[in-house]
Amino acid sequence: MGWAEVISLDEVCSRTHGTTLRQRLHERFDRWLDPLEAALPEVAPTLGQVSETVWALRQQLTGGVAETIVHHTHPEEQHRPYRPCPTCARLLPARGPVHRCVETLVGAVALERPYFYCPGCRAGTSPLDEALDVRAGRLQRDVQQAAVDFATEVPYATASTLFGRRSGMTVSSEGMHTVTHQGAAGLGVVDVAPSREETERRVAQVAAGRFRRPVLGLGIDGAFVPTRPESARGRRPGQARHRARRAQWRHEWREAKGCRFYLLDGERIVHVLSWHQVYNEQELGEALQQVKAAHLIPEETVRLCVIGDGAEWIWKHVQALFPQACQVLAYYHCAEYLHQY
Repeated sequence: MGWAEVISLDEVCSRTHGTTLRQRLHERFDRWLDPLEAALPEVAPTLGQVSETVWALRQQLTGGVAETIVHHTHPEEQHRPYRPCPTCARLLPARGPVHRCVETLVGAVALERPYFYCPGCRAGTSPLDEALDVRAGRLQRDVQQAAVDFATEVPYATASTLFGRRSGMTVSSEGMHTVTHQGAAGLGVVDVAPSREETERRVAQVAAGRFRRPVLGLGIDGAFVPTRPESARGRRPGQARHRARRAQWRHEWREAKGCRFYLLDGERIVHVLSWHQVYNEQELGEALQQVKAAHLIPEETVRLCVIGDGAEWIWKHVQALFPQACQVLAYYHCAEYLHQY
């Protein structure tokens, strides 16, 4: 008589759970093969045709895989009959299941989950959304991060086009702006600035083979820009489907102030740090003070040159923070006043 293998109930459940998930993933893959076979050319396709076809249908597969895995996890939250209200602790019955579709980089994921609404607090929650860390809105974290990566490198319209080509998803230039604005909430200049080590590396590259220290320029300026008022943001109460109407608001002109540090390398410039935002001159001065206090600019290894127009607020902060810097009045600003004179 041989030895019997003793396994725990948890191990049996885990094996069963894994086997069921693999079966469902195989079924999902089989369903994806049908449109793939229909899209492939009947004659022997080239590598480029195969690649193009698979690329066009990739999110149907990867999104389906993600959806299958999500539906197979958190069963207790998908079938929860009751839940206490997070605010008043009233026991709430489940509504639904309520359908919701979200967009991820791997594709669309459809969710069917119970929804709980408290009439006293006038607030609703979905435990499955909380368990999966699903963000409010259609676009999820990975999509938002990818959109911000594009939008912080190129203009919003260009970022929208490039993002659509690479991801197969559509995010308008306005959506790019909104996502970037949300991602930047609460960030300061030190949070987005390169480290001192990175700045020193760029300085060393420009200084290589030169006798004198490289020139580090600091440009400071302000300009009025049209902005959308906060009252115009967000959804409006009313029916979900109605004919679009002309906006009842007009843009507001506000002054955006900013600064940029850059190295002069012959006929080109090497970007170091920039910071632009809609705020007053005192806040810009505080941002420059943070840069100086964090020692992000290696003043001892560069020749600092500040260029700006004749605004008094610019030179007040320059004199207070960088008194040894060479101060240069912008040529075109100077020429304009010379002509008037």
